[in-house]
Amino acid sequence: MIPASFEYRRAGSVEEALGWLAEDPDSTKLLAGGHSLLPLMKLRLATPGVLVDVGRIPGLNYVRDDGDHVAIGALTRHRDLEVSDVARGHVPLLAHVAGQVGDPQVRHRGTIGGSLAHGDPASDLPAAVLALDGTMVVDGPRGRREVQAADFFRGFLETALAPDEMLTEVRVHKAPAGWGFQKFNRRAQDWAIVGVAAVVNGDARVALVNMGPTTLRARATEEALDAGANIADAAARAAEGLDPPSDLNGSAEYRRHLATVLVRRALEEATAARG
Repeated sequence: MIPASFEYRRAGSVEEALGWLAEDPDSTKLLAGGHSLLPLMKLRLATPGVLVDVGRIPGLNYVRDDGDHVAIGALTRHRDLEVSDVARGHVPLLAHVAGQVGDPQVRHRGTIGGSLAHGDPASDLPAAVLALDGTMVVDGPRGRREVQAADFFRGFLETALAPDEMLTEVRVHKAPAGWGFQKFNRRAQDWAIVGVAAVVNGDARVALVNMGPTTLRARATEEALDAGANIADAAARAAEGLDPPSDLNGSAEYRRHLATVLVRRALEEATAARG
C-alpha cells in the first residue's frame, strides 16, 4: 500500500528535531532507519502528518567505553554495534544479538535507538538491553532524563518515551562473560517465535522475546535461581504468570513450551561462558 501524505523534514541536530516534535507531538514521528515505522505507514497503521528524519544527525552513532558501562548512540547501526571492538569486549551479548537482527540490509540501516523506541515485543535488541539492565537516555523539552530498561517497555509498541521526547543514548553495564542468547524461528530472517537473552554474573537476569505484550523478564525463573534451584527446574518456570500471544506461528501453549526449552539452553550457555 501507499502511505498517507505527510510532510518530510530532515533534522540537523537533536535540538532541531525536538523543536519540530514540540510543534505537534501527536502527529509528528521521528524516522531513523525506517524499518519499523515505514511498514506501519504503508499499511496505514501509522499516519503521521510530519516525518522528521533524524538519521543524519551527527554525533549519535558511537559505541564508547565509559568506565563501568558502555555508551551507545541511538543512531548506531546494528552492523556497527555487531563489529564494534568495545561492544565485543565488554558487552558481547549486545554485539551478538545485533548480528542476529533481520538480514544484512536491515543491519546496515536499522538503528538500536529505533529498535528500542519502537517497543516491539518480538524484537531481539530490547530483550538484550533488558537482560543487561540497561539505561535509556532521553532528551526532551523538559531536559534530559534516564529511564531504566525495566521501566522503559510498557506495552505493545509502547515505551516510556513521551510524544515530544527522543531517545539519544543507551547505556549498559559491562558484562563480558556469563551470557547466552537463544531464539527459535521458522526462517533465519523471521521474527523470533520465542527468544531469550540471559546474563549470569552474580545474579541472573533472563529477558524474553515474544512472550507477552512487551519485552519482559522471566521473573519466576530468576527467583528460582536466586533460591538455589538448578537450571532445569528454574527454566521450567519460565512462562509462569505470562500471557504469550497466539498467532499463525504458534499457539500460546507452544510458546510456553519453547520458553522453557530456550531459557534452559540460554542459561546453560551463560553458565558455561562464565566458567
